[in-house]
Amino acid sequence: MGRRKFMKKLLFGLFTAFIFLASASVETRAQTINGSIGAVKRGGSTKGAIVMDVPGGLHVNSSRPNSQYAIPTVVRVSAVGAKIGAVSYPRGVNRKFGFSEDTINVYEGRTSFGFNLTVPANFKGNVVRVRAVVRYQACTDEVCYPPKSKEITLTAKVQ
Repeated sequence: MGRRKFMKKLLFGLFTAFIFLASASVETRAQTINGSIGAVKRGGSTKGAIVMDVPGGLHVNSSRPNSQYAIPTVVRVSAVGAKIGAVSYPRGVNRKFGFSEDTINVYEGRTSFGFNLTVPANFKGNVVRVRAVVRYQACTDEVCYPPKSKEITLTAKVQ
């Protein structure tokens, strides 16, 4: 193989690697998931929230994206020995993208998903652990990444 052909292949390989790493970089500065939950008395209730932070340049499909091809965001919350109420999903923003003829409802920036936690009067222990799993699909204005799930555990002091 001639030197010129070798250089072309090398440059193409480096360019391809750069594009791959650049797209991976966008995805790795991806969504952070955290949450909070208040202290709760036995026999009482408190509010909790799961918070998703979506960095600039990305969005995630909302819980109702209005597209059969867009994978919706789903938040599942559970606790052993306590009752979790239905998750409250916020409204998204309707946006038009080049890859879709219709608008898609998305979440951008900071998005909060609320829920109620009820601890029975006979709860044993001083702490209740709440497990949350968030499944979402992140996209840029041009491409969507494969869906991901992130799990967090929150704790609430039981009084």
